[in-house]
Amino acid sequence: MPRKRVLEKDDILKAKRTKVSHSSHQSEPGSVLTLGQGDLGQLGLGPDVLARKRPALVQLPEKIIQAEAGGVHTVCLSETGKIYTFGCNDEGALGRDTSEEGSDAVPGLVDLKEKVVQVSAGDSHTAALTEDGRVFIWGAFRDENGVIGLLAPLKGEENSESINGSLFPVELQLEVPVVKIASGSHHLALVSNAGNLYTCGCGDNGQLGRVPQIFVARGGRRGLERLLLPQVVIIKQRGCKTKGNIKDIFCGSYSTIAITQEGHVVGFGLSNYYQLGSQEIATYYSPKILTAFKNSTRSWVGFSGGQHHTVCLDSEGTVYSLGRADYGMLGLGKEVGEKNSPTAVPGLPKSTSVACGERVGYAVTEDGRAFAWGMGSNLQLATGDEEDVWNPVQMSGQQLESRRVLSVTAGGQHTVLLVKAQQS
Repeated sequence: MPRKRVLEKDDILKAKRTKVSHSSHQSEPGSVLTLGQGDLGQLGLGPDVLARKRPALVQLPEKIIQAEAGGVHTVCLSETGKIYTFGCNDEGALGRDTSEEGSDAVPGLVDLKEKVVQVSAGDSHTAALTEDGRVFIWGAFRDENGVIGLLAPLKGEENSESINGSLFPVELQLEVPVVKIASGSHHLALVSNAGNLYTCGCGDNGQLGRVPQIFVARGGRRGLERLLLPQVVIIKQRGCKTKGNIKDIFCGSYSTIAITQEGHVVGFGLSNYYQLGSQEIATYYSPKILTAFKNSTRSWVGFSGGQHHTVCLDSEGTVYSLGRADYGMLGLGKEVGEKNSPTAVPGLPKSTSVACGERVGYAVTEDGRAFAWGMGSNLQLATGDEEDVWNPVQMSGQQLESRRVLSVTAGGQHTVLLVKAQQS
């Protein structure tokens, strides 16, 4: 019996399987470095390496074009479209058999025949976008009471063990071509070829943007299908088209941010420390145009959200932060408090990308250096000690001396860098 599919009229017209593309798809190959805490194998350096103060080289059989840190696992996409994973596999986030002792702490190949062009990783799930716009997912979504599953259960299978999650890749119940995927801690956001925004997963903090607060607890009377079946997010904001208008998406731990074709910044989810630019402590269960990002002289191109803070990038290469200020996670200095609007992070050269871990922030500069700030106790900042860092510092270590940084991502306790040898 085929699973129920989600089909939007606009998307059906463009549903013929062709190779998809998006500006976020990476193609420059490099090597993977990891640092931080690795007691669950998330560093990929073997079961005996429990922590690294400086970046260490992960041994992989291929060059990598994308390296993503999940909460306590790591996902690497090779230049040939294959996926390698390592780290915690308690809920199946690695997508492969790790019954052999120690195999979770070294890179292993995920058995997925399709060529993949993008990956994303949450706390206990991983997603992969194929070259023809299909999405595969494995692991499990969780809410505050435990596992909620991965795919919407079929009628009559509500109590089946199959809804607990999947140890191996399964295709997401969506028949429209997807061009971009992004993961929060326990939710997934997708942009279709027609420019529609879909979400699925946990909605406890409004991060799905389409489930009213009254229904977020396991989906209400409709059950888990309301949460786990990807559905379109309708944006009902004055001056902003409701459908077919999404250019890019980004996820924080408990939030989603989208950029529209006109340059509006739309968001929903948790803003308990003003991390969405709200003027009050709030949780948004439906999309709002984030007025803190409305500035006719500034064009936003990148966002990354931690647990309670957000780091942003504009088209001029300037980095900004907002939200909670503890532990230096805003990079704005020791005397700075919470910020409800994007505030330029001082001392950073022109940057090309930004990233967040739960309580840390990063920027990759145009000349291939990485800067970090925030909580130091997990050794994620490459400073060599556990001190919090209140202003950006350049990440350093022997493995970075002759390499250019392509990207940085971070999980709850570890950091992953994609690097390439400097041109002579």
